[in-house]
Amino acid sequence: MLVDEALSLFVGYQHSQNRSEHTVVAYQTDLGQFFRFAAQDKGIEPEKLTVDRIDVYNVRSFLGVLAEHGLARKSMARKLAALRSFFKFLCRKEILKINPVQRVASPKLGRKLPHFLYLDQVEGLLRAADCSNLLGCRDQVILELLYGSGLRVSELIGLNRENLDLDSGLIRVLGKGSKERIVPVTNYAIQAIKVYLGMREDHNGALLLNYQGTRLSDRSIRRILDKLVSKISLEQHVNPHMLRHSFATHLLDGGADLRSVQELLGHQKLSSTQIYTHLTRERLKEVFTQAHPRAK
Repeated sequence: MLVDEALSLFVGYQHSQNRSEHTVVAYQTDLGQFFRFAAQDKGIEPEKLTVDRIDVYNVRSFLGVLAEHGLARKSMARKLAALRSFFKFLCRKEILKINPVQRVASPKLGRKLPHFLYLDQVEGLLRAADCSNLLGCRDQVILELLYGSGLRVSELIGLNRENLDLDSGLIRVLGKGSKERIVPVTNYAIQAIKVYLGMREDHNGALLLNYQGTRLSDRSIRRILDKLVSKISLEQHVNPHMLRHSFATHLLDGGADLRSVQELLGHQKLSSTQIYTHLTRERLKEVFTQAHPRAK
């Protein structure tokens, strides 16, 4: 089977699994790059390359060239993950008998600690919105849900009024992979939402609207956050995900168990949540180094 035909089947399967369009496009880009390299490696035209001609040596050579060009290990791992998914799919469909990626080791990654805000910085930011007008009340809702419930931007902008159960203090969000989860909201967030919705006169089902009365975009959320950060003269750049990181870090600092934080964040794997334990350890070391006379 030609690689283009196999790629079409794979893309169709990804869509059937409700993969995000961003993920599918990334797979297509990475796989297309590999197919062009493999064809050149074999000395044939790309449009004549068949999946059965690809072997483990093509994959390793591909990764070697990427490394020589200085590609980050994280980007290399992403491309290898695309290849793994593709060839695993072909083997499952019995299009291939041998998976050429099976014996290829993933590059070791050094995990970066997520950036977060200290509690006093968050409190300053939560006071930055002007709640005397409609858009200011909306901005307050944005802050309260990003930090108070640890929502992703995509989850936040996708919220509808019907997702809210303010009497119970819960909201239903649609996370990664179209997976729903129930998230608690703080009393501050409940009050902010009630004030905001009480000022609105429309019947739009979306929770967060722009000044034109249509649903906010993720870019709009980032612009709003930039504006609020500039009001309190915070020196560091703050993106929406930092409020999610702060949410998790402050929970663990307050004694929350890791499994509960995992569920609140909607992480599929506990390892994704464990990065925050490293963060709290680093903070403890920093405090110890600065405060103890014999630690310097």
